[in-house]
Parts: sequence; C-alpha cells; structure tokens
Amino acid sequence: MSELHKFLFDGLPVRGMIVRLTDAWTELLRRRAANTETGPYPAPVSELLGEMAAAGVLMQSNIKFNGALVLQVFGDGPVKLAVAEVQSDLSLRATASVSGELPANAGLPDMVNVGGGGRCAITLDPKDRLPGQQPYQGVVPLYGDHQEKLHKLSDVLQHYMLQSEQLDTTLVLAANDQVAAGLLIQRMPLKGEANLAGGHGREDEDQIGRNEDYNRIATLASSLTREELLTLDVDTILRRLFWEEKLLRFAPQQGDSGPRFACSCSRERVGNMLRSLGTEEVESILEERGNIEVGCEYCGQQYHFDPVDAAQLFTDPHKQPPAPSRMQ
Repeated sequence: MSELHKFLFDGLPVRGMIVRLTDAWTELLRRRAANTETGPYPAPVSELLGEMAAAGVLMQSNIKFNGALVLQVFGDGPVKLAVAEVQSDLSLRATASVSGELPANAGLPDMVNVGGGGRCAITLDPKDRLPGQQPYQGVVPLYGDHQEKLHKLSDVLQHYMLQSEQLDTTLVLAANDQVAAGLLIQRMPLKGEANLAGGHGREDEDQIGRNEDYNRIATLASSLTREELLTLDVDTILRRLFWEEKLLRFAPQQGDSGPRFACSCSRERVGNMLRSLGTEEVESILEERGNIEVGCEYCGQQYHFDPVDAAQLFTDPHKQPPAPSRMQ
C-alpha cells in the first residue's frame, strides 16, 4: 500500500518525509499500458513520471495546500509535456506526451531539454477560488546557477524550492515499474510556515547554506542510493541514514488518508463532452469510424460509444450514458 511518513529532528530546525507509491503507481502504469491507442510509456518516461508523482506528493504534503498542486516539465525534446497532479487529500494522477523515439538510457536533457528550451512549472490551483483569484505559478528553466543543464528532476526541484522558498531542500527521487519513491529533507523557516507562494524575510535568507545541522543531515540524506530508496522499507531507510539522530515520527498516512491514484474522468463526463460537439459532428465521426473511442490523457481509460450509445446521448440529454456491457 502506498504510504507517506513525516518526521522531525528533535531540537533541530529540520523536517523530513518519505513517500512510497506502490499500488497507486502500478495502477497508473497499468491503465496507460491497457490503452490500445497509446500503449505503455517508454521506460525513461515512466521513470520521470514516477519521480514527478513522488515529488508532487512530498511538496503537497509539505505546504498543506487546499487545492491541486500541479508539477509540469515541458520543453523541446521528444517529451513535450509531463504532468503530475496531487490534490490536498493526496489523490494523484499523471500523464506525459511523447513524440518520437527515445534511447533506453535517456535522461532529463535528452527527453525535455535538448535545445535548452526546457522548463519546470509548479502551479497551485485553489480548490475554492475567490472572485478574481488566479492560480499561483512559478516557472524555472532546467538549468543551474551556472547555466549548466540539470540532469535530474531532484536537482531542478531543489533549485526551484531554494529560489521560491529561500529554504535549503534536499530531494532524493527514484522510480521503476513497481515503486515510485522520494525522500525530502528541508530546513525549517525561522518564522512562520513555508509555502511555495512566498518568501520568509532576511533572517531566513542569511541561513541559506549555513545551518550546520541541516548540512549534516542533508549529507546523510544524499547518500541514499536509488536501489536503497526503491527496495528498502521506510524504517530501515531512516535507521540506516539517521541512526545517530533523534527522530520524532508521525503516524504514517496510508489508505484513504495516504497517497492514492484517482482520476476525475468518467463515462458521464465523456458523454457530456460528446453532447457539446452536437449531433452533426458525432454522426460524422460515426460515419467515418463506425464508433467513437475517447481515451483519458491522464489515466489511459478508454470509453467506447457505438451508434446506439451515441443516439441515447441526444435522446435524453439529462440521462447518464449507459454503462458499458464489459469493463473498459
């Protein structure tokens, strides 16, 4: 079961959390692979999406934002866009748009930042927007301070969070076809709570890179390998890394309170979309193809409408499209 663990370092201005996406991650991949139009993601894209999903959960949990946190990576490579969306209840979904072939060992620059046009964006979209309120968005290039291309998503996000929050952050991310996981260590602000939408004043800026406790713990966290993060349980990871530190651990978040896959697509919503096209357009599609097939870009779920299904959409516009006779 997917799980999120939060902890504090007793007496130190440092907090941390570990996320392990198991069933949530494999369900996302299963749905994509079952889509007959797209098929499964190439391995490098799957790994990138898994790291993004894990990072999205960590950041959403870190700021406790009432709305959707949307992490996007986009650019001028074969992967035009990769998106991970995490709601305040930790439900998540992710998708990527791939055009062209990818080498088996493709890294972030090969996928997104071939010509230097890659960007990372984090959007905070409030659940209940006030009149005139717009989502907050921050965008950074996939470059470091010296204009060098960043090769890992964790480096991009560390750079982003340092620029946005003025707080030191260490991220370790990894994913394969079974697990997507991440470790976050962050220096806590001297005043107030951290959030992606604002800074913290001169006192916090003066502490950047200088807090000895954080630097020590960050060095330990950075020693965690990809293999360890993907294969070891949380208790073992924390014991190996921080056995000399006193940790204050919170109850793990699992099941209904933890990270889990969820997509807002449904047969009813697809039916409403087809109604909006109008009878003439729908009949034209049916004449050309014999049936209508719509796939969700996020989860890969495919919805099929034959001529009878389509006719019922317009016979009674208030009636939900009939359930299919078999599992989609």
